Amino acid sequence: QVQLVESGGGLVQPGESLKLSCTHSGDISRLYDMGWYRQIPGQKRALVANIFARGTTNYAESVRGRFSISRDSSKNTLYLQMNHLKPEDTAVYICNVNTFEGDYWGQGTQVTVSS
Repeated sequence: QVQLVESGGGLVQPGESLKLSCTHSGDISRLYDMGWYRQIPGQKRALVANIFARGTTNYAESVRGRFSISRDSSKNTLYLQMNHLKPEDTAVYICNVNTFEGDYWGQGTQVTVSS
């Protein structure tokens, strides 16, 4: 059973930064990609960024140039560096791991951007 634990959310002012972390545990024979999604109440869960097994990254247009996704395979950890945060970035950020064994989701971490 693969488990994901996110951390790093919080309340920040517009223009500030946050770094999210997601650590996964459990047996994974093949990792396809890892990503961050965000959920705003009343809206569909949306992809923020993902990183594929060979390191290729992909970003939503709304965050490109402000957010950066990375991973440390030695620590089984995925990161999302979020800079120049805007009020519209407010959401629950959810980690996803897509593997041969299946698709797994974390519980999410709240990010609130407000003055």
